[in-house]
Amino acid sequence: MLITFPDGNKREYENGTSALQIAESISSGLARTVVAAKVNGKTVDVCEPLNEDGTLELIKFDTTEGKDVYWHSTAHLMAQAVKELYPEVKVAIGPAIENGFYYDFDREDAFSDEELEKITQKMKELAKKKFTYERRVVSRDEALSFFQNQDEQYKVELLEAIGDDQVISMYTQGGFTDLCRGPHLPDTGMIKAIKLLKTSGAYWRGDEKNKMLKRIYGISFPSNKELNQYLENLEEAKKRDHRVLGKDLDLFSFSSEIGAGLVLWHPKGALIRHFIESFWKEQHLKNGYSLVNTPHLGKAELWKTSGHLGFYDESMYAPMSIDEQDYYIKPMNCPFHIEIYNSSKKSYRQLPVRYAEMGNVYRYERAGTLHGLMRVRGFTQDDAHIICTNEQMASEVKRAVEFSVFMLKSFGFEDFEIYLSTKPAEKFVGEAEDWEKAEAALENALKELNIDFQVDEGGGAFYGPKIDIKIKDALGRAWQCSTIQFDFNLPTRFNMEYVGADNSVHRPYMIHRALLGSLERFFATLLEYYGGNLPMWLAPEQVRILPVSDLYLDYSQKVCDELAKQGFRVHISNEDQGVSYKIRAAEKQKIPYMLICGEKEEKAGTVSVRQHTKGNIGSFELSELSDILR
Repeated sequence: MLITFPDGNKREYENGTSALQIAESISSGLARTVVAAKVNGKTVDVCEPLNEDGTLELIKFDTTEGKDVYWHSTAHLMAQAVKELYPEVKVAIGPAIENGFYYDFDREDAFSDEELEKITQKMKELAKKKFTYERRVVSRDEALSFFQNQDEQYKVELLEAIGDDQVISMYTQGGFTDLCRGPHLPDTGMIKAIKLLKTSGAYWRGDEKNKMLKRIYGISFPSNKELNQYLENLEEAKKRDHRVLGKDLDLFSFSSEIGAGLVLWHPKGALIRHFIESFWKEQHLKNGYSLVNTPHLGKAELWKTSGHLGFYDESMYAPMSIDEQDYYIKPMNCPFHIEIYNSSKKSYRQLPVRYAEMGNVYRYERAGTLHGLMRVRGFTQDDAHIICTNEQMASEVKRAVEFSVFMLKSFGFEDFEIYLSTKPAEKFVGEAEDWEKAEAALENALKELNIDFQVDEGGGAFYGPKIDIKIKDALGRAWQCSTIQFDFNLPTRFNMEYVGADNSVHRPYMIHRALLGSLERFFATLLEYYGGNLPMWLAPEQVRILPVSDLYLDYSQKVCDELAKQGFRVHISNEDQGVSYKIRAAEKQKIPYMLICGEKEEKAGTVSVRQHTKGNIGSFELSELSDILR
C-alpha cells in the first residue's frame, strides 16, 4: 500500500502494517510519543492494521486530537479503577472534554476526597501494567448480552439508542470492557501523570427527570512536569475567575428572585459595557455597517419559517398568547434582519447590505450548564448580517476577517487560534457549487491576510461553512469569540432576492458575523484575561485621589475637577481612614492610578502617583500627569 505523509512524501508498506509500526520505521522516539493516527482524515487507533493506499498523519499528545484520545483513554482507566475498588458501582459515560475528562457513575454516596486519592493510586497502579486497549467490533445482540450479564443498564440503554447502520465496538483493557467508538492509546503505560480534580452531580443524559449520577473530573499528562504546570495554571485561573472578580469589583450579580442565568449589571459593570458597546458602534459605522434595532419577540409563524420551531424549539422559551396568536421571545436576531431586508425590493446596486445590532436574545439552557456570564439564558449578541452578490462575496469575507482581528486586537488580544470548518459529510443544505465558492472565499481571505489557520474537515454547520476565531490567554486557554458563518438555509426559507444587472431575480449570499460573540461571555473573557486589571480605557474608575487627611480635601477636589474636565473618570476617597488603608482599598478595586494629596503636594502644586500593582512612580504636575494618563 502507498502511504502519503503530510509533507507530501510517499512510502510503500506491506498491507496490514499499523500506523505505530510505520512510526517505528521512522524513529523509535517518534513511536513512543504517537497516541493515534489520522488515516484519510479519520482518527483511528494507532495499532489498527492499514490495508489500502491513503494519507497518514501521526498524532501526538500536543494536538487537539491527541489530547482528546489521551484523556478519553484515561477516562476508561478511571472507570476500570472504580470498578475494581467498588464493584457494585454502575458505569455510565466518560468522554474527553476541553481540559481533561470525566466519568459518570451510579452510586448512592458521593465520592470523598479520600476515595478520589484511592482511585488515583489504583489508576497509577493499573497504568504501570501497560494493559493494551483492545478494540473489538461486535453485533448489537452480542453487545447487549455482554452488558446485560454485567448488569450495566446504562450501557444497555446507550446500545438501544444506537442506529442499525452504526458500527458497534467495545474496548477492553485488563479486566474492564467499555462500549466505545474509540480511538484509544496503544496501552495504559502511556498515561504517566494523573490528577482527579473534583466531583459533582450530573443527571443521566443531562435530563432532570433522570437519576442524579456521581461525576468525577480528572486530568492527565505524559509527564509530571506538564501536570504540575497545569495545576499551577489552575490555581491562577481560580484567582481570575470572572464570577469572583465580578463580586469583588461590584460589576454584576444574579438573583434567584429574578431567575437563573439572567444578569443584573451593577453601575460599574454597566459602565464597562457602555465603553465596549460605544466602541463597537463607532467602529461599525466607520466600516460601512447600518445599525438596526429589532423587537424582543416575534410571532410563531416567523420561527416556523426560519426553522427554529422545528430544529431549535428545546432551546426556546415557551410561547405567550397575544391576540389569540402565539409569540416567542427571540433566541436569535437573524429573522428580524432578513425581514428588514425583505421590506423593500433590492437592486444589485444597493448591495452589499450590512446590518449590525447589539441584540438581546434569550435561550433556555439547562440549569446544570449555567456558568456565570459564560453560559446564561439572557444575553446580548454582537450580531451582524452581510447580504451580498456572488461577485462581492470574496471581498466581503476578507473585510469581515480583517474587522474581526482589528476588534480583538483593540481589546488587547494578540494570540489567536483560527479554524476553517467545511461542509459536513452527510447532512447539509444548499448547492455543492455554493459550498465550494464559500469555502474558497473563507480560505483565500485567511491566506491573503497571512493568517495561520487549521481546517476542521466536515465541521461546518448544516447550513454553511464558517471561520471561528479563538483568543488565547496567558494561561494557554482558548476562548471562542468571532464567527464568520455562511448561511444557505435562511435566504431560501425567507425567499430573499435582488435584481441583478441582467434584470433577472437572484438569490443573495448571506453571512452571519459576530466579532465579540455574546457580550456577556466577552465581558467574562476580558475579566479573566486581564485578571480584573482592565486596560485604562475600559476601567470604570481610572483615577482615585487619596487625601492624606481632611485638611487636603479642598486641594483634592481641585485636582479631581481638573482631571474630570479633561474626561478622566476620577473619584476622591474621603473615608475617615489613614492613607495606607485607602491605598489597600484602591489596590483591591484594581484602580489603575492613585494620587496622594498632602501638605507637600499642595504647596508644590503636584500629586504623588501610585500605579496599580507597580507602586509609587513619582510626583508630577497635573499637566505631566494628564499626558501619562492619556
